[in-house]
Amino acid sequence: MDGTMSEEQAAAIAEARDIAQRIADNIARVIIGKSAEIELALIALVCQGHLLIEDIPGVGKTSLAKALARSVGCTFRRIQFTPDLLPSDVTGVSIYNQRTQAFEFRPGPIMAQIVLSDEINRATPKTQSALLEAMEERQITVDGVTHPVPLPHLVMATQNPIEYEGTFPLPEAQLDRFMMRLTLGYPSRNDELAILDSQRLRHPIETLEQVVEVDELRKLQRIVREHVRVDPLVREYIVAMVAATRQHDDVYLGASPRGSLALFRGGQARAALHGRGYVLPDDVKGLAEPVLAHRIIVRPEVRLKSVTASSVVRDILQTVPVPGARVRA
Repeated sequence: MDGTMSEEQAAAIAEARDIAQRIADNIARVIIGKSAEIELALIALVCQGHLLIEDIPGVGKTSLAKALARSVGCTFRRIQFTPDLLPSDVTGVSIYNQRTQAFEFRPGPIMAQIVLSDEINRATPKTQSALLEAMEERQITVDGVTHPVPLPHLVMATQNPIEYEGTFPLPEAQLDRFMMRLTLGYPSRNDELAILDSQRLRHPIETLEQVVEVDELRKLQRIVREHVRVDPLVREYIVAMVAATRQHDDVYLGASPRGSLALFRGGQARAALHGRGYVLPDDVKGLAEPVLAHRIIVRPEVRLKSVTASSVVRDILQTVPVPGARVRA
């Protein structure tokens, strides 16, 4: 795999890394001690993907979404999912205006650039499905009229993994639309002490300032797509890894081609964030679990043996051969 970069490519990657680093450093003022999770959230934003955060209450899921939105100057809306929430509460409605004698579209919260879907599994499947078109096709349809969502568009959904009463599990079709699933977890002892100090007077999110313009974010997304190379060997590695999820003995349903695309795009973004214009197998391995685990359904009989989708991905990482270096002519 050729690691050389032209001057133009090197300059573009350096600019992309600078933009991304400013965002990450700003978010780290609020989300303390979670640099890896911040990087994953940033990768999802750069790749124009969506993020599912599955964790217990109080670990910073909402703060992460707010800090990300404030750092890049994007519009932000929060949807509190409840069993009585209607699809029109998410997408918006058309209201008849007697003065103009015409219907006017009143956009819902999904029309923001960064949308926090809080406790998404508490809403009924009918309401959950209101997000599907926006997440995949970047548009919504209300009363037969299509409205494009503002770009960049990121849906950050949260759910509590330990509370099942009164919830509706996300169907596979919707899980597949999330680029990544991650957990924040409890902070370490020193990080929790730092959190106490940072919030002694007020929450740091209240003073968080914008560090990147939306146009800079769009430029970052464009640089990652156009200037980060993915060697054919790495592409074969991505396809082989995803194919292994479909052939594993413990798996009932493996990852879809959307999982391959997520690894491809995510590898490009991770490489740029680390100052490289080329994707390494380590980039793919670092993203494998958050990208693939939620797309895998393990067989019912092996769940009794404590086999999980994450353990299947870790097993695949050990068995799929990593491509070797290519010698330059």
